[in-house]
Amino acid sequence: MDNETPKRIMDTAGNAGEATPSNPIPKPQVSSDIRLDPGLIEALPLSVSEVLSARHYELQIVRLGSRGRAMIEGEYESLKALYAVSPTFVPVTYSWGSYKNKATGVHTHFLLTQCREIADQPPNPVKFTARLAELHRNSKSPTGKFGFHITTCHAKLPQLTDCWTESWETLYKKQLAHMVHVDEEEHGAWPEFRQICKLILDKVIPLLSESRTIKPCLVHEDLWDENTATDMEIGEPFAFDAGAFYAHNEYELGNWRAARNKLSARIYVDNYKKNYPPSEPVDEWDDRNLLYPLRYDLGYAILFPGSNTRLVMKENMALLCANYFPADLQALQTRHR
Repeated sequence: MDNETPKRIMDTAGNAGEATPSNPIPKPQVSSDIRLDPGLIEALPLSVSEVLSARHYELQIVRLGSRGRAMIEGEYESLKALYAVSPTFVPVTYSWGSYKNKATGVHTHFLLTQCREIADQPPNPVKFTARLAELHRNSKSPTGKFGFHITTCHAKLPQLTDCWTESWETLYKKQLAHMVHVDEEEHGAWPEFRQICKLILDKVIPLLSESRTIKPCLVHEDLWDENTATDMEIGEPFAFDAGAFYAHNEYELGNWRAARNKLSARIYVDNYKKNYPPSEPVDEWDDRNLLYPLRYDLGYAILFPGSNTRLVMKENMALLCANYFPADLQALQTRHR
């Protein structure tokens, strides 16, 4: 087994996880000899002379029907919102649109952004976490609520973001329940997994959210090794492939808990916490950090069906339930013996 294949281990906090990859991240390849489809040329908002000038552009193309459209439009709106708060943290976004391939008749969706040359991946932990904390601290929800004005996507999975909500608890419960449903469609029914998810949704989330004031922060939502980098020209960290919305500040970094990314290294988490201290109650930070990855992990399980992620999730959910509702957990486990 090579060292890029996820392996079951226990992470540094004693929780089930996966092996942190050690191989260098391959750099994106840039080509100057690209033939554009006539339909794309017609759809571009810029003249051909501008697109082919000395300025560098990145052109992202997705099919996938209406889902592809949601991915592209969601990323366009995400990058616009992030850029408005932190202009160096994301590429400039120019336009998005759709066109029909003249030869095949297939509808394709495109996103045109600034092309930024990549140096280190992931970026320096001190500078990167400082910029991320600045984004969270300086952002302000236009409605004062959690959510976003359109649907954004986690990779190719649509998220429930276009529903402005007063309560972070309510939005997170909706999003996690949605992912549980999508996961069951992908993997089939697993009654014990479904019931422990229900215990998390009905009891653990409300308990860990009650009587707390949480600021809606603009989040990138999918920060991992291959969509974070250092800009080779200006030396600043930046991120791309965003699925932004207003949430608890980057879910208090639950996406970095699993050891499948280099960003999971303790130095990233510790430096972020120096710049953006944990929410109250501080002594429940680790429990929240165990709760928030569930939505990310379900997305990973759906996108990579051969992984053992659901087994890891089941153990982590059992840990949370054992901490707060041991009798309910014991009753559930007894039913499935």
